[in-house]
Amino acid sequence: MQIQLCEFCLKSGMLCNKCKTKVESGEVSTEYIEVAKILLGWENQFQFLQKVRLDNVLEAGGFLVLVVGKGDSAKFNAAPKLTRDLGDQFNKRVLVIESGVKDRQFLEDLFATQHIVTINIIWLPDGSTETRVVLQGRGNRRLSKKRLQALVNVAKTVRNMDLRVEYAY
Repeated sequence: MQIQLCEFCLKSGMLCNKCKTKVESGEVSTEYIEVAKILLGWENQFQFLQKVRLDNVLEAGGFLVLVVGKGDSAKFNAAPKLTRDLGDQFNKRVLVIESGVKDRQFLEDLFATQHIVTINIIWLPDGSTETRVVLQGRGNRRLSKKRLQALVNVAKTVRNMDLRVEYAY
């Protein structure tokens, strides 16, 4: 697995000078260290982890957000037991998002269980932008307001993206 810290530093618990500066500067969070340790331990059980890149780990909106390399989120989605076990260890839901993708792909990963009808960018008078996401809202497939707010917080934390989520009827 490709990680931002030395594999030896993670396994031993003692950080070298290079890794220590990354932690002190805030480039690597304590959540990142904990998740990377767990995933390194599971590499033998889940073989695909050997080819995955873990860029960042964030806590936002009650989710544990894993930011992985481009194309790696499909590998995590193919092994739901891994994300479920990881979520059980942190008592949070795990959300896997790819880094380096366009906004549309990011939003499709974020609202994976929903069908996105359209995405619009709204230019506000103060010069800022807001992204409007319209989801298909038939039946009981709608997300709760609490879950929607949590996903909006994730988008703000990960991409600094202001979202307005609506349902089409």
